[in-house]
Amino acid sequence: MPLKPLKKAVLPVAGLGTRFLPATKTMAKEMLPIVDKPLIQYAVEEARAAGIEQFCFVTGRGKTMLVEHFDIAYELERTLAERGKEKELAALRADAPAPGSIMSVRQQVPMGLGHAIWCARAFIADDPFAILLPDDLMQCDVSCTAQLADAYRETGGNVVAIEEVPRERVNRYGVLDVAEDRGRLVSVKGLVEKPPIEKAPSNLTIIGRYVLMPEVIGHLARMEKGAGGEVQLTDGMAKLIGTQPFHGLRYEGRRFDCGDKAGFLEAQVAYALARPDLAPAMRDILKRYG
Repeated sequence: MPLKPLKKAVLPVAGLGTRFLPATKTMAKEMLPIVDKPLIQYAVEEARAAGIEQFCFVTGRGKTMLVEHFDIAYELERTLAERGKEKELAALRADAPAPGSIMSVRQQVPMGLGHAIWCARAFIADDPFAILLPDDLMQCDVSCTAQLADAYRETGGNVVAIEEVPRERVNRYGVLDVAEDRGRLVSVKGLVEKPPIEKAPSNLTIIGRYVLMPEVIGHLARMEKGAGGEVQLTDGMAKLIGTQPFHGLRYEGRRFDCGDKAGFLEAQVAYALARPDLAPAMRDILKRYG
């Protein structure tokens, strides 16, 4: 049977962003900008570069601005046109998604990432889907989601982006139990969510990019609570192993943890230095504080 094309993405964005208070008191943390673009837009653009056409935001209270960001701002566009700001107007229109391509569902109670994905079950239906956590900002020559999509077409089944972390930090992540390590691709025989350091099966950890088969929803629907008393996506994925292919992909690129203040600030510097219009000024700034 031919593989179904990967056209859907789920973006869990219901978190409160407490680590960035008071900035996130009235603003969704995913709207925090890296240079001049919010985190949510980087994630959507990354997915679109992988051929994703439909997006589901799993939101919570106070998160309506995430959907509104991708709507047409008629008054703003008219004002830009009247003032001859064609460059800015073109940038707005270039980023606009196709009509009907974005929807949102509510996660009324914060019960974990697995529960958030289950909330998008009607959107997912019987199709493979990507998951992008906007807190993880990926700086890659080839979209990280596109790399996962290529691996999915190569192996079939489930593919997660992975990276090695120091052993003392494995208890912060979902960790792979490796069946076979072939370098770029790793065959997985088990997953453990936030294991104690001494019980971690490896130091290969899952980051916030996934391509999963819809069968994971059936496992998440059982609402079995795992680490932290929450419904963990890792636990649901682990139940797919042995019935479907499951691989980890060592992606090419760099991840910035923008759910952490230090990672957020590092991303600002890295993205400014990557832009020819801002790099000279940023280097001068860094010299003053070096």
